[in-house]
Amino acid sequence: MSKPITRISTNSPVFEDNDPQDELITLNIGPTHPATHGVFQNVVQIDGERIVSGVSTIGYIHRAFEKIAEHRPFYQITPLTDRLNYCSSPINNMGWHMTVEKLLDIEIPKRVQYMRVIVMELARIADHIICNGILGVDTGAFSGFLYVMQEREFIYEIYEEICGARLTTNIGRIGGFERDFNEVAFAKIREFLKRFPPVLKEFQELFDRNRIFVERTSNVAAVTPEEALSYSWSGPILRATGVDYDVRAHSPYCSYEEFDFDVPVGTNGDVYDRYMVRNEEMWQSMRIIEQALEKIEKEPKGVFHADVPDFYLPPKEQVYTNMEALIYHFKIVMGEWDAPKDEVYQAVEGANGELGFYLVHDGGRTPYRLHFRRPSFINYQMFAPMSSGMLISDAIINMSSLNVIAGELDA
Repeated sequence: MSKPITRISTNSPVFEDNDPQDELITLNIGPTHPATHGVFQNVVQIDGERIVSGVSTIGYIHRAFEKIAEHRPFYQITPLTDRLNYCSSPINNMGWHMTVEKLLDIEIPKRVQYMRVIVMELARIADHIICNGILGVDTGAFSGFLYVMQEREFIYEIYEEICGARLTTNIGRIGGFERDFNEVAFAKIREFLKRFPPVLKEFQELFDRNRIFVERTSNVAAVTPEEALSYSWSGPILRATGVDYDVRAHSPYCSYEEFDFDVPVGTNGDVYDRYMVRNEEMWQSMRIIEQALEKIEKEPKGVFHADVPDFYLPPKEQVYTNMEALIYHFKIVMGEWDAPKDEVYQAVEGANGELGFYLVHDGGRTPYRLHFRRPSFINYQMFAPMSSGMLISDAIINMSSLNVIAGELDA
C-alpha cells in the first residue's frame, strides 16, 4: 500500500539569469573533490554559477567485480558484494545468497527469512541515515548529521554481535546464517527500536520545516515519473516522483508478503521529496523489524540455516577437529560440488533501489556470467542531463539526494 508523504509548500522564486555570456568555463567536479560524494568526475561547462552542460565519467576505482566473480566459487563472491553499496552491505550479501539459493532450489526456513528481514531493514536504516544526514551537511546543517550517526554506530554494534564485522560484513551463508542470533543481539535490536524513534523525530524537527533547508531542496532537480522510468530509476528517488514501486511489495522475497508496511511516495520528485521518502522509509523499516521479532517468537528456536550440507559450511569448531568437516569445508569453498546449469535473476530492494543479480551457470566451479544490477550506476546516468541549467550549489545538493555510492559504479 502506497503512502503519500506530506510536503510543506514554498513559494521561493526561481533564480533566472538571462545575461548572455561570451565565454564558458570548463570545471571539473571530482574525482577528488569534497563535494562529489565518491570517486567519480563531472566535467561541466559553466556560465557564471550556472551549469550549461556536463559529462559524467566513472572508472576511478577499477575493480571489475563482475569479471573477478567469473573466476570465483559462490562463497568467495560474497565479499565482493560487500563492496558494492558498502553503506548497506548486508542487503548485498543477502541478495547474492538468495540468487544462489534460487539456482540450487533451496527452501529457506521461515525463521531464517525473518532474521534476514531484520538485518536488511537495519541496513536500510543505516544507509538512509547517511544519505539524509549528509544532505543536511551539504545544505549547511551539521548538527542533525551528528544526532543520527551515533545511531548508525549502534546498528554496527548489532552487526558485530551477529557476525563479528561492522562495515563490510560478509554476513550470512548460502542457506541461512553462520550462527543464530544470541540474546545480546536480540536485546540490542529491541533497544534500537526504543532509542531510534525519538532521535529520528528530533532529526526531522530540525529539517522538515527549516526555512533554509526547505528553500535549498524544494523544487530543486524535480523529475517527472515519465523521466524517471525512462532512465530506469528505482528506489527512493523513483518513489519520490510518485511511482509506487518497491521490490519488497511487488516481487516479495523472504516472506515480505506477510508484513504490513506502507510504501512512501512523493509528488514533485525533487530533492525535498527524496529526503522525505527516505525519512518515512526508516519509520516503515522499524515497523517491519517489530513484526519480524514477533514472528520469530512463534518459530522453533535454534533454526538458523536450511538443511543443505553440500553448500552450507560446517561449524568452525568441527572444521578444526574433524577431518571430514575440513574436507567438506574445503570442497564447498572451492566450489567442488555440482550445481545445475541454469540462469537466474534475483532482485532485492536495496537502499538505493532494485539491486539485482543475473547469474548464468554452466555447471562449473564458478559462474559462467554474473551481472550486478547496481541501482547507483543506473540512477547516476541522469545526473548530467538533470544538471543542465542548474546552479553549481544546487547540482551538489542534487548529487547528495541521489545517494550515489561509488562502489556501485565501478563493478
